Amino acid sequence: MRACPTHHRRTLGGSAGQSFGAFLPRGITLRLVGDTNDYFGKGLSGGRLTLRPDPAAPFPAEENVIAGNVIAYGATSGEMFIRGVVGERFCVRNSGALAVVEGVGDHGCEYMTGGRVVVLGGVGRNFAAGMSGGVAYVLDLPRHRVNPEMVDIDPLDDTDREFLRDTVERHHAETGSAVAHALLTDWDAALDRFGKVMPKDYKRVLQAREAAERDGRDIDEAIMEAAHG
Repeated sequence: MRACPTHHRRTLGGSAGQSFGAFLPRGITLRLVGDTNDYFGKGLSGGRLTLRPDPAAPFPAEENVIAGNVIAYGATSGEMFIRGVVGERFCVRNSGALAVVEGVGDHGCEYMTGGRVVVLGGVGRNFAAGMSGGVAYVLDLPRHRVNPEMVDIDPLDDTDREFLRDTVERHHAETGSAVAHALLTDWDAALDRFGKVMPKDYKRVLQAREAAERDGRDIDEAIMEAAHG
């Protein structure tokens, strides 16, 4: 989501309660300097949320929890940039939003059906359980914490590399992230540290679409064949 003449922005400070920024629509950016409770960005619907600790905070953001559980639950579109670690069930049922964070608890990306997630830190157990769509990119991904039932861990392609560079640069610009800054200072080395979590069925559908476009076949027909294959 890029800025437009009617885009409204507001910066707030302190500790937010439950469901800060819930259902935020396109055209609004809320920047929170502080911390927040559960359900931050629930049902995010096109808006942009950023979260970072107070500049006077004495702790490293990437080593501390800044938001609670079930962040971005049911998000459908929009963007979220979080400087710090969040709790369990991050991006559950996300179907279209971009979310960047510096560490998550257990059950991250559970039942995710779309969108893209970038985790610049650790993940808890059972990551990507029931994930049927979208893509997650995780720095230094511990494979034993990924639920492999429905996803593969794939290498990055050129599109992934371009997306990650742009997204990490934006995360740094939006939050002042020390993690993003360190990665960008040696980006070629940083790319080798990312794992790409890709749902198996979703990947098959994308491959069918690409093949249909290349061969001049009906795209919908090819996708239906792949989905039922």
